[in-house]
Amino acid sequence: DSELPPRSGTLQTFEVASPRPTAPELPFQRETQSKGLLSDYRGRVVLVNLWATWCAPCVREMPSLNRLQAAFDPDDVLVMPISLDRGGAFQVRKFYEKHSLNHLDIFLDPRANGMRMLAARGVPATVLIDRQGREVGRLEGPAEWDAPEVMKLIDHVRREPHNGS
Repeated sequence: DSELPPRSGTLQTFEVASPRPTAPELPFQRETQSKGLLSDYRGRVVLVNLWATWCAPCVREMPSLNRLQAAFDPDDVLVMPISLDRGGAFQVRKFYEKHSLNHLDIFLDPRANGMRMLAARGVPATVLIDRQGREVGRLEGPAEWDAPEVMKLIDHVRREPHNGS
């Protein structure tokens, strides 16, 4: 693994995973109710963000996640906000419309499996996954996800050589 850029600004509390462990087989539901697994996106860089509409810090960071996704092709870098809300897709869709979140897809985890599987202590919790499906690192708490230092980190991980596995 190549050396990551220095962590500054919003990334000061980003915990680098070294060596990079394989991310868990995180299950989720899409807005269409179809089920998926995190490994469905292997080959892409994925930023998993566990959040909920009732979590004030989560609500504050969602626009920056939307802007981050707008900056990258989702077939290359996918921002994956996984809602822990029990109200399902309808509740999240209403929230997205109210806050003009037009670049993010809806992912649902109403049983909060992701909290346990990622050993997250609270929300928001965000984990950066490389193209091989390994955890690059994580940040617990809110961040400005479109800040220059985040863009630099994601671009670095995006450019890492990968063996297509």
